[in-house]
Amino acid sequence: MATIVVPKHFSIQEDAETIRKACEGWGTDEKAIIAVLGHRNAVQRKQIRQAYEDLYQEDLVKCLEKELSGDFERAVYRWILDPADRDAVLANVELRKSSDEHPVLVEISCTRSPEELLCIRRAYHARYKRSLEEEVSDKTKGETRQLLVGLVTAFRYDGDEVNTKLAKSEAEELHEAIKDKKFNHEDVIKILTTRSKMQLQATFNCYREAQGSSIAKNLPTDAKEEYVATLRVAIRCLKDSKKYFEKVLRNSLKRLGTDEDAITRVIVTRAEKDLKDIKEVYQKRNSMPLEEAVDNCTSGDYKDMLLSLLGNEL
Repeated sequence: MATIVVPKHFSIQEDAETIRKACEGWGTDEKAIIAVLGHRNAVQRKQIRQAYEDLYQEDLVKCLEKELSGDFERAVYRWILDPADRDAVLANVELRKSSDEHPVLVEISCTRSPEELLCIRRAYHARYKRSLEEEVSDKTKGETRQLLVGLVTAFRYDGDEVNTKLAKSEAEELHEAIKDKKFNHEDVIKILTTRSKMQLQATFNCYREAQGSSIAKNLPTDAKEEYVATLRVAIRCLKDSKKYFEKVLRNSLKRLGTDEDAITRVIVTRAEKDLKDIKEVYQKRNSMPLEEAVDNCTSGDYKDMLLSLLGNEL
């Protein structure tokens, strides 16, 4: 369930005017910007952007980029974009990194619905004039390339039907591949990139029942190959995305030096989806509300923006 609190009565034009006023004169009224944008859903934010451009002949995104800075600017920028466009930007940022591992790309590919992933690929093409799969192919190599291209181009069945017999047989296939250290076997990639999420969850459950431990835990932890690291992230995302996002937040908030980029990404991308569920998983795992952890580890307008998306009342 979503966490953002949207008022019952508001005016799109007044919202645009409020933001304009907040950006005029000396200094910026960040609290006014948070009060508006931190409590509007994706459709409403898009309407505000259009109203702002109609009223002032200026792109609201560019205006806010000029007025804001730091982690707060990044959070507002990513929040105000259309969800598909936002994910396209996140994917592009990830592909520009020098690392051979691309966990954010895996996260996007494995936690979005088939229709959402298709929209992301279209948004990427429109923004960067190249296809996402072309970029992935150019920036990766070997088995990692094969796995990532398969993940970003997947259009999985999105229903609830599960083939139990297939789940058992493919659980055994995965076990044999892991036992023989053939993680890059074409059948492993085929299973992870083509099966529905419900089918994969059934397969992972069959694996646990047969082997006594989860498939992610049976992958070698000391392997330095980017392929195995990519495979592990994909399995965790496909198996239980809420637990995956909780772990990203936990690691980002507890590590030496807060990872603001990861915190922003998870809260911004899940606030209209399942952030309430992720909050419950976080509290159960850490004996602390996520809001409290964010309050302790962040500051200023950036903190206020995140807390708004986490469900702080108007």
